[in-house]
Amino acid sequence: MAQQPHVLIVEDEAAQREVLAYNLEAEGFRVSRAENGDEGLLCVDEDAPDVIVLDWMMPNLSGIEVCRRLKIKPETRGIPIIMLSARSEEVDKVRGLETGADDYVVKPYSVSELMARVRTQLRRVRPATVGQVLTYDDIVLDAETHRVTRDDNPLKLGPTEFRLLSTFMEKPGRVWSRDMLLDRVWGRDIYVDTRTVDVHVGRLRKVLTQHGGSDPVRTVRGAGYALG
Repeated sequence: MAQQPHVLIVEDEAAQREVLAYNLEAEGFRVSRAENGDEGLLCVDEDAPDVIVLDWMMPNLSGIEVCRRLKIKPETRGIPIIMLSARSEEVDKVRGLETGADDYVVKPYSVSELMARVRTQLRRVRPATVGQVLTYDDIVLDAETHRVTRDDNPLKLGPTEFRLLSTFMEKPGRVWSRDMLLDRVWGRDIYVDTRTVDVHVGRLRKVLTQHGGSDPVRTVRGAGYALG
């Protein structure tokens, strides 16, 4: 459950919001909902999603303005935004994309097409959640078959260590704080002591180095852990 991709829907039309949420949840996504732009920004601050589905035409704060604000902040710039709009003119699409939207879908849209576009954006930011094979140096992680090898040697990882490694391999070089790893690997709803992260990182290191080779996991003093 902890590795569920998280999608935020920001849509002022309740019926559309619920149809989208229903379909995303049926595909195994964790879904948050916001009915206006201000609420959407608050949701991002409280629980950053992996992908945002954002309606353009909303009262008070438009989707374009929400998109602009998220894309100028370094901590939210990397979250993919799929803009929904009844505006089908090319000039509107260009404006949406120039504001920073990663994709633009014209209403009315087919739900299955939107699901495919959400998966495409997820492939970019969290490839392990959509069954991609990840590689880093001589380490290969197959998210679909749950197999990991290093220098062609199969490694036996427990489920927590597997989720830790996939998190590291999705963004090599990124420094993850213990709290960020707790949210991503264990889930926000589960209370786990931050020292538990250190224990599992230690186990992961042991398995990764059992056939020789240097330890690829770096401890960043006062900040957390990073791969490479």
